[in-house]
Amino acid sequence: MTASLDFAKSNLMDSNGLASFKQDYNPKRSAKTTQEWLWDKFLNVLEWPNQSPDLNQIEHLWRDLKIALQRRSPSTLSELQRICTEEWEKLPKYRCAKLAALYPRTLKAVITAKGASTKY
Repeated sequence: MTASLDFAKSNLMDSNGLASFKQDYNPKRSAKTTQEWLWDKFLNVLEWPNQSPDLNQIEHLWRDLKIALQRRSPSTLSELQRICTEEWEKLPKYRCAKLAALYPRTLKAVITAKGASTKY
């Protein structure tokens, strides 16, 4: 957990210690109560196009986790939970760092493609 917090502090927060929060305009996340909660927590919410997988770097990590789960083939819910936790903990920190480092190039590619799909 400490490594995750350190990563967030060094990569996601501005010099004032404030984080920006990214979300699309899915109705669940744009409800008035959700918006009020974000406002109360002083989170800067970035406007984001709906359903933009090229811009959502966590999707790469979910794919990695899915592949690891398929290799281990859990057969019960408790086994699934245990394996998910184990495999998530195994995801290499350099993978997250690489995704973060590639992000400016990804943004440029999406802008060039005018929002269409890219190789990222």
